[in-house]
Amino acid sequence: MNQPEPQQHEAEQTPSPQPYPPRDPRAGYYSGSFPQQEQKQPGLTAPMDPVPDHGELSYTGHGRLTGRAALITGGDSGIGAAVGIAFAREGADVAFTHLPEESEDARTTSGWIQEAGTKALTLPGDCRTEEFCQQAVERTVAEFGRLDTLVLNAAYQKNREGLETLPTEEMDRVFKTNLYSLMWTARAAIPHLKPGASIIVTASIQAFNPSPELIDYAMTKAAQVAFTKALAQELGPKGIRVNAVAPGPIWTPLIPATEWPDKLPDFGQNTPLGRAGQPAELAPAYVLLASDEGSYISGAVLPVTGGKGL
Repeated sequence: MNQPEPQQHEAEQTPSPQPYPPRDPRAGYYSGSFPQQEQKQPGLTAPMDPVPDHGELSYTGHGRLTGRAALITGGDSGIGAAVGIAFAREGADVAFTHLPEESEDARTTSGWIQEAGTKALTLPGDCRTEEFCQQAVERTVAEFGRLDTLVLNAAYQKNREGLETLPTEEMDRVFKTNLYSLMWTARAAIPHLKPGASIIVTASIQAFNPSPELIDYAMTKAAQVAFTKALAQELGPKGIRVNAVAPGPIWTPLIPATEWPDKLPDFGQNTPLGRAGQPAELAPAYVLLASDEGSYISGAVLPVTGGKGL
């Protein structure tokens, strides 16, 4: 029996992928010096020159956090805002705390989160009070029905002229904002975290290379690293990962509010990449640590420093 001749088909033409050249890390974001400017604490986004890039127009999500819920302390602006926007575009509902005087930034960030198609919950209050930290966790769980990622990001710093002139009330403000709130919020959140959940601490290069004018801030950041490594050992057997991100010089409202105008023009210029970083450049590190792609990363401190060593 004769077999039919195989039909000849022209090869289908597959479109060539569009080129995606790597970005020179020295460029692509603001790379100049910063104009003289100063704000009172806590600092707001609108008066900044240049305005920080939180990834509003650049971050593209890929569904890495679909169906999950996150709580970010200090999420109205800066690094916290960039992380919130990225988490939302990855599919997560996002709650974040902020001081009442930061409501304008909070509204803006909440708008970007909602534009991504997920829920936003703003939590105005002061993380220096134990009750507020507890309530922030409880309201997040009540609103979203779960808590999968806790980002401990709230922080305060100020330029110090010397330890001998550092007021006790200022030390108290730094320690309560950077350490007490971290402990209170994590303690409240842990009972709600299930296997696969993640805690991420915003530490700092100051934990490893402290500046004398930020002595109290640097102390708290070193303590946060110890907190991260100890808690990772405690929660690892429960399937909960704990990590930290250590930013270098990042252009956020905290910088012009630190009250160091003489240093502002050269901020970040001494990094190997020759510039300060933008909040948008931090967000992918947090997404990695929150997502399943980071499933074997725990107890780590991930530097995002423009090449400055820890």
